Amino acid sequence: QVQLVESGGGLVQAGGSLRLSCAASRRTFSSYAMGWFRQAPGNEREFVAAIKWSGDNTYYADSVKGRFTISRDNAKNMVYLQMNSLKPEDTAVYYCAAGRFSPMKPVPRSDREYNYWGQGTQVTVSS
Repeated sequence: QVQLVESGGGLVQAGGSLRLSCAASRRTFSSYAMGWFRQAPGNEREFVAAIKWSGDNTYYADSVKGRFTISRDNAKNMVYLQMNSLKPEDTAVYYCAAGRFSPMKPVPRSDREYNYWGQGTQVTVSS
């Protein structure tokens, strides 16, 4: 089992920044790939960003590329999502997720591939 707890959400004006954090409970956290997903009201949960266990490879949705940065600190069992130049359409509940995947393949973008989820943190961007 991996328990995940997100923090760092809040209300920000368009153009502002937020940094989300996700704390993982398991000592073997470093062996898991991590992803960030988001879900806006009335919408399905969508992929935002992901990072391999080593931190060497990162993946982004086109809608956030160049504005968001995912990173991880395996020594602290933490993963982060730095969000800059926020837009009202970024408003959603943001979830972090963990999964074990083949190191030879890209980290999946489908939420169905991930085994563990946090409770989510609300991000609201006002115009």
